[in-house]
Amino acid sequence: SSLCSSPFDISSRAKWKQNGLTVAGGNGYGNEINQLSSPRGLYVDDDDQTIYATDYMNYRIVEWKYGVTSGQVVVGGNGQGNGIQ
Repeated sequence: SSLCSSPFDISSRAKWKQNGLTVAGGNGYGNEINQLSSPRGLYVDDDDQTIYATDYMNYRIVEWKYGVTSGQVVVGGNGQGNGIQ
């Protein structure tokens, strides 16, 4: 499957189930592999139960497979860069 999704807005009055589960991050703000810093986008691949999170302030995309406690950097992670090459 491809990495694409439709943008959507979540109302500030949205209600969530009380039995939520943290599946990525959850270890505070930071740049370690088990942390995120300003996550902005999320894609869920239902086929292999993988979550991809854009980690804005760490300039990377992190992949979280089902059942793991740390993600894996799949794009970036070496700083801001200087443009598209």
